[in-house]
Amino acid sequence: MAGQQSSSHASAGIGKMDFEKKLSRLEEIVEKMESGEMPLEESLRLFEEGVKLSRECNVQLADAEQKVKLLLSVDEQGGAITEDFDPEAED
Repeated sequence: MAGQQSSSHASAGIGKMDFEKKLSRLEEIVEKMESGEMPLEESLRLFEEGVKLSRECNVQLADAEQKVKLLLSVDEQGGAITEDFDPEAED
């Protein structure tokens, strides 16, 4: 039961982490799992946490990508006219 409780506490804390902390935690999990020295239950728990972290990081990256815009000009009302940033369109 204690393992289930700590797992749910870890899951609840994931949503409150910033992107860099999530990525750092994900790297820690990968290192631990690559060592191959953990019991199966611990490996599965870390794998589950890693999948959640990975999904959340992907969502955050997609959201950030949507926010990156290029300012083209300003309309008559003073509003910004933007277009999506395309890193391959650099001339």
